[in-house]
Amino acid sequence: MQVRFVVFLLLFFFIGLTAKAQETIVYKGGQEGHAIYRIPAIISLPNQDLLAFAEGRVNGTDDFGDINLVMKRSADGGETWSEIQTLVDYDSLQAGNPAPVVDLFDSQYPEGVIYLFYNTGNNHEYEVRTGNGIREVWMIKSLDLGKTWEKPVNITTQTHRPNQPEFNPNYKFKEDWRHYANTPGHAFQFKEGKFRGRIFVAANHSKGGPEQDWSDYQAHGFYTDDHGESFHLSESISIPGSNESIAAELPDNRMIMSIRNQKGDIRQRIIAFSEDGGKSWSEEYFDENLTDPVCQSSILSFRDREGKTILIHSNNDHPTQRNNLTIKFSKDLGRTWKENILVESKKNLESGSWTGYSDLVFFGQSKLGILYERDNYGEIIFKSY
Repeated sequence: MQVRFVVFLLLFFFIGLTAKAQETIVYKGGQEGHAIYRIPAIISLPNQDLLAFAEGRVNGTDDFGDINLVMKRSADGGETWSEIQTLVDYDSLQAGNPAPVVDLFDSQYPEGVIYLFYNTGNNHEYEVRTGNGIREVWMIKSLDLGKTWEKPVNITTQTHRPNQPEFNPNYKFKEDWRHYANTPGHAFQFKEGKFRGRIFVAANHSKGGPEQDWSDYQAHGFYTDDHGESFHLSESISIPGSNESIAAELPDNRMIMSIRNQKGDIRQRIIAFSEDGGKSWSEEYFDENLTDPVCQSSILSFRDREGKTILIHSNNDHPTQRNNLTIKFSKDLGRTWKENILVESKKNLESGSWTGYSDLVFFGQSKLGILYERDNYGEIIFKSY
């Protein structure tokens, strides 16, 4: 959990004071070599810098094609951002779904190690679901807080279960997972308890041939207890259609995961709890307090001055539109979400999306930031409170 004395947040969100958020455009479509930017993820570093990751889509909005993984840095709390840096260019194919995290518990690197997990793909989502393509899982890391990056490592056989030896002779898993995606958004590291130091990456996969109602999808996760040397898969979420997911630490070795319902029959987030650090799931249900239009979300946890865990969740609070991006707060470990702040909303939205994917971050001593898509994916905004 993020352990911070967030006095300002407590006053602002729980007592009802108002404040004007700082807003900056981080990525804008048509600039810096890409037609559009999507799938934001953000982390704060021990030196207080912010790193904002995204997919740089060279030719347009399509989820498949020439897509690069890109990054920008802010050294002033998000007021200004560096020039774009391309971390992964998979030629004319896609590299996407960035899931960054900082490892703060590797004794060899006391300043912290950044891990960036991502996926590559060689065909459109539906074609991969039919078996006519492959999605792979990769990891790159930085030992100098993102200034340089090591060679990518393919971790597919540890984190995925494809049965497609025509693409790789090692892909012979009876589970027959097909499409695959990391979170999107940040991964996280357990800060205390039995699983202190564990890095957990939320994910999802399709299994077997495609179903018209998207029930071939299930969310899951993977984790490492040895600083990326080896990985283990979690149990899959049992609810059919569970899809894009993101997780946060809870007290007493517990964890919460917020999950997209790809079936869309119930327009709510799926919430799952783990009692064993993400290895298995003790409870899963649709949360009527987290309305969702079938989209992605973000979640964080932190400790207040009195040691109580507060959860923060962001998503589009609308049953049918990607609109009304809202941050919600829970003081009872995700059972209820009684406090909220509206980040962005467009009245009378007739078509398209006003707000899309988002990712939350703590930085400095008392600030909350959100990196999110806006204006039909035309730009990615950073806003801080």
